[in-house]
Amino acid sequence: MNRPGIGSARILWAGLLLAAGAAGAAESGTQPLQPRLRTENVVLIVPDGLRWQEVFTGAEKALLNDKEGGSWLDDKTLLENFWRDDLAERRRLLFPFLWGTVAQQGQIFGNKALGSSAQVTNGMAFSYPGYNELVAGFGDPRIDSNEFGPNPNLNVFEWLNGQADLRGRVAVFATWGAFDDIFNQERSGLHIQAGARPPKSGTLTPRDELLNELYRTTTLLDADDPYNSFVQVAMLDYVKQAGPRVLFVGYGETDSWAHSGRYDLVLTSARQVDRFIEQLWNTMQSMPQYRDKTTFIVTTDHGRGSGPVDWKEHGVDSPGSEDIWIAVLGPDTPALGERRNAPPVTQAQVAATVAALLGRDFRKAAPRAAAPLPDVISSTPGVGRKQSP
Repeated sequence: MNRPGIGSARILWAGLLLAAGAAGAAESGTQPLQPRLRTENVVLIVPDGLRWQEVFTGAEKALLNDKEGGSWLDDKTLLENFWRDDLAERRRLLFPFLWGTVAQQGQIFGNKALGSSAQVTNGMAFSYPGYNELVAGFGDPRIDSNEFGPNPNLNVFEWLNGQADLRGRVAVFATWGAFDDIFNQERSGLHIQAGARPPKSGTLTPRDELLNELYRTTTLLDADDPYNSFVQVAMLDYVKQAGPRVLFVGYGETDSWAHSGRYDLVLTSARQVDRFIEQLWNTMQSMPQYRDKTTFIVTTDHGRGSGPVDWKEHGVDSPGSEDIWIAVLGPDTPALGERRNAPPVTQAQVAATVAALLGRDFRKAAPRAAAPLPDVISSTPGVGRKQSP
């Protein structure tokens, strides 16, 4: 047998080292699932109970009144604020960032009229089961109440926080106090700002003291669910100061106003959520840590019913509550826009997608979790959102 030349030996040795490194990474669950990705940060954003109907078709004209929509504005003002005859113009009026940026540079699933289905799998179609499915990767029939208590399931945020390079760089900001249980704060050790407790501690600036005072003194629609704007301020401060690499943001008002029968405020808060998402995106794109290295996933925890009454409610007794929508924007996501005639996707696929965008396999640790969303992570790095100039 001929002895290999020095060059051949070096190539062979390099190949063995690469193989060994890949095997070690596979054992830890952190192996890249794709060729090297540009995404280094992931943000999951969830406006609670925001229907696919509003997302894809804009305001529903039959609800732009006092009788069915419970609106306090007069019909003329409602139409001026929220109605346009053209569907594309109407939905962009409500969600200018979603349709002007996300759907142009990323992807959005769930328009049933175009053959794209996105659904929950938990069989409950209300909040706690939906959030568990989003972050644990599967529907758990044990979770049948919003007052279930600490979540027994491993969630992808907790798992990522356990990775050496991400420890202490994972955070949760949300309005609803139940997120302490959904993310099992006691077990996970995650940084969680949720519910009505004031967000600022330690040495406080006058601005910090004012925000805490607003948390303590504002009369809220739900005592455990402060307004989106309060959470937005606290979350943006944290992003600028702490630089989390994985972030969950939960906005509750769209669901609260729907349950209250105020369609005018559902639309107002939905439009404001779109602005909040744009504000977070622009803030991150202005920071070197995040610029062209961050992916947003935007979705909802459940759908709602339809018609003059059921739009206010959701759950198994309100048909259509299982239908949701999912949008993705980032440097590794092909710009396929509004998906048409696409394979069905589920809420359960979001958890593994969060991990996969960071080159990690959540299903190694949580075998019950669904596979990542199809076609949102390109096998050719850099085909997604173009780099900023």
